[in-house]
Amino acid sequence: MGEVFAGRYELVDPIGRGGAGAVWRAWDHRRQRYVAAKVLQQRDAHALLRFVREQALRIDHPHVLAPASWAADDDKVLFTMDLVGGGSLAHLIGDYGPLPPVYVCVLLDQLLAGLAAVHAEDVVHRDIKPANILLEPTGTGRPRLRLSDFGISMRKGEPRLTDADFIVGTPGYFAPEQMQGAEPDFTADLYAVGLVALYLLTGEKPDAFALLDDYERAGGVPPAPARVPEPLWQVVGTLLHPDPQDRFRTATGARKALAGAAEVLGDGGAGAVAVEVRDHLGPLPEGFGPDGPRSARQTANDPGASTASDTASDTASDTGSYHLAPPRPAAPPTLAHSPTLTAGYGAPHPASGPTAPPAPPAAGPAAQRPGTPVRRPGPPAKIAVPVLLVALVCLAVGVWALAAA
Repeated sequence: MGEVFAGRYELVDPIGRGGAGAVWRAWDHRRQRYVAAKVLQQRDAHALLRFVREQALRIDHPHVLAPASWAADDDKVLFTMDLVGGGSLAHLIGDYGPLPPVYVCVLLDQLLAGLAAVHAEDVVHRDIKPANILLEPTGTGRPRLRLSDFGISMRKGEPRLTDADFIVGTPGYFAPEQMQGAEPDFTADLYAVGLVALYLLTGEKPDAFALLDDYERAGGVPPAPARVPEPLWQVVGTLLHPDPQDRFRTATGARKALAGAAEVLGDGGAGAVAVEVRDHLGPLPEGFGPDGPRSARQTANDPGASTASDTASDTASDTGSYHLAPPRPAAPPTLAHSPTLTAGYGAPHPASGPTAPPAPPAAGPAAQRPGTPVRRPGPPAKIAVPVLLVALVCLAVGVWALAAA
């Protein structure tokens, strides 16, 4: 079976990779359900401080995917999130190309609603892009979007972790003022939403420099691009204005304008559009089922079941259908070696075969004198959080507090 982290999270298979660590599908033995676990792989103080910031973020909103809990084990730390299996907006465009305007209105409304909740906490996301906007696998029904990856987000007024002249984010989704070193602000997030909207409507990554030229030639919002209805372009074009003073000031204001545009376009309903959000996670590896790791009892009753596990799950968890990706190898995953990642949490990385753990040495029974009680060996002792990790966390929080002061 998979590696059990901190006595609670059993790592099942990798599903993505970010700048500071890998994201795994994991079984939560306490809550009896599958979660996404982001495992920090870098060990420097800078990465640890970003991890502390990100895991501390708690935003409970149906269109936000924020950390839910964190844990430490030996020299590794992780935090968990809801498991979202429908891939990202980038995968959706890859499957269908330009999306119908009515469908885009639904997606933008949900994105702006989630962003309004983030901004209400004084948090600037700073990395809004199609790959960081995930989807629930709702099939041809109404889509459900989740804004994710707060690895470089920051609260307004917090000290930067990089030099002011160093631009943080994804090239192609910067607001013009960010290129000039302006402080992160909510309007920069709104500009990125406009770029995402244009990508969904045209099926092509927007050229930020060409957009600046279009606005300069037009002396304001330029004419609507092909395939973009004029009412919707009035909203998207305002989001994309080079001058932040001429954009919407809040995500809620942009959402109200979007509702008016959607009303003009007609109520068609996203469910009527032939766009299917499929499950991108792929099948569970051998030894895991919808209810978690298979137990010894299940293995005995089912000759086709996998090797027995010491921990059984009694509570069902709705994890959806995993039939789209090819089967994974049966070998247990390790953090050092993992197969190619599936969609939903980051870019794939090269495959590398897992290594089998060494077999424990054989031990014979200890000699006992007559009349001496037999001592049964207990489980080996394990240090959950070593002194080094605690020291690193304390150091990162201390540096953060001093910088904030």
